[in-house]
Amino acid sequence: MGLTHFDIVTLDSPNTNELALFWAGVLELHEVEREDGDRWILLATSNGQRTMGFQRGERVRGSVHLDLSCAVENFDDERKRLLKLGATETREQRDEPYGRIANFADLDGNLFDLCAYIN
Repeated sequence: MGLTHFDIVTLDSPNTNELALFWAGVLELHEVEREDGDRWILLATSNGQRTMGFQRGERVRGSVHLDLSCAVENFDDERKRLLKLGATETREQRDEPYGRIANFADLDGNLFDLCAYIN
């Protein structure tokens, strides 16, 4: 195994507090680290696995695209939950051969999808 491995996804943003709260709500994560006020915020799962970081800086829209997944039977409820948290739908939800999909942008304009894959 090489020395390089995937650790966390980091989003640059001038709005680290708001973005961290948004993604913590979407993925049910909690804050485990914070440096210099809001310069760096790190989120983790309930078992402590580090997953997402937010670093104060200029954002480049569209530079990161996340795919979230859920069970087909939970798709409608999850879509509504994401909208309630402040996500913006960028395209009408639809059914595809592989399952259901909804396209969103977070509070800072970063794109992400909600996918419910058919087994």
